[in-house]
Amino acid sequence: MVAAVAAGVLLAGGGGVYLAAAPSGGGAPAAPPPLRLDAKGDGPGIAPGEPDPSGGGTVYKARGPLPQGPSSAPVHRPEGKVTSAEVARLAKALGVPGEPRLEGAVWKIAPEKDGSGLRLDVSAEAPGSWTFSRYDGGPAGDACLKGKACPPPGEAKPPSGGPVSEAAARAAAAPVLKAIGQEDAKLDTTQVMNGTVRVVNADPVVGGLPTYGWSTGIHVGPDGKPVAGSGHMKDPAKGPGYPVIGAEKALEELNKASSGPGTIGIGGCATDPPAADTPGAPPATTCEPDVRPKELAVTGAVFGLAAQFVDGKQALVPSWLFTVEAEAGAKPSTVVRTAVAPEHLAPRAKPTPTPTPAPDEGTAPARQIGSYRIDGTGTKLSVTFWGGVCSEYTATAEESAGKVGVRVTERPIDPDRACIAIAVEVTRTVTLEQPLGGRTVVDAASGEPVPRK
Repeated sequence: MVAAVAAGVLLAGGGGVYLAAAPSGGGAPAAPPPLRLDAKGDGPGIAPGEPDPSGGGTVYKARGPLPQGPSSAPVHRPEGKVTSAEVARLAKALGVPGEPRLEGAVWKIAPEKDGSGLRLDVSAEAPGSWTFSRYDGGPAGDACLKGKACPPPGEAKPPSGGPVSEAAARAAAAPVLKAIGQEDAKLDTTQVMNGTVRVVNADPVVGGLPTYGWSTGIHVGPDGKPVAGSGHMKDPAKGPGYPVIGAEKALEELNKASSGPGTIGIGGCATDPPAADTPGAPPATTCEPDVRPKELAVTGAVFGLAAQFVDGKQALVPSWLFTVEAEAGAKPSTVVRTAVAPEHLAPRAKPTPTPTPAPDEGTAPARQIGSYRIDGTGTKLSVTFWGGVCSEYTATAEESAGKVGVRVTERPIDPDRACIAIAVEVTRTVTLEQPLGGRTVVDAASGEPVPRK
């Protein structure tokens, strides 16, 4: 899935809702429990699925006054289970034939024989993360004519024809959004894939507030029919209310987190005289980079709910969604900062690392995983990380009912040979025994959740 769509396929969460009980004898209700945001839940403030527009070391400055917002707002957490009837309703809207069957923790409607046709997978646990895909079979598939070049098994044939209009894409997505109760979602239909498929990205409204990072994505082919999609079946349930701060205060907190210490100096160059033992050598010039923080303009702020990990599970947290001006010709970026008052945020617990098995001789420690993506079947999990040009990398997965831990190990190609220090982006793929569904993907070396690309 492309980033804009895949970013909407967030990991399924679970757990209950905290209830604030009034003390005996009346009086004000008890304060909500401290909100514990996980490691990357409230750092530099970049919204899920979007890159940092600056690359770090940033100062955000408001261009005009910012709104105050409400005095309090609730956290929303997934709860409940997805029923067979709900899956069947979504399948009908997508045009997927067949009856849903529960396999482990995932509802499935999949074609038989060679696997060609339409497929729908839905996590049985709330929020019911779902993926929809269309496959045209492989070399032995029913859809492959003899004497014709055929795609590998499980790979969809590229569609032909140009993309449908934005209006036609919205019309094709409307039954799907209605089936999952997201008729009022904010739609973006500007994205086109491969020049043929138009993508409808829908951000639902939850509790009367706009959301970010909880999107539904629907790919519409040249024939006006959905060819792929992903999203959530159930909106998270309303939980306890927390005091929140205004946009101006949130922007101050964002700047504290994004700028970081040590961003001083303005750079420049200096010339050193030749060394005493080499009087004829030319003077040496050294330059220091300009390390002043980059300034970006904030052109607007909207109070809403942003997807974050709370105690290891997905939730929608009251947040400010800042619109940040990008470079000329580029679309503005959305930067998120939690709106929950800092005194109601629990100290962030350090993740408990998964024990690392003794490496083989010549194998380096595990690499930190930056992001992951999943194919349409939900079984091919690809992880991306930074590596070097002189090593080989291997990814392995450890599966459980609620999560999938991925570990990347490094083995030098030639340990006795000097290697140039060049960082390259590396992707490795592992095959899961069961579709990912709503399970959380974590870095097995650190225990931290891995963001979806």
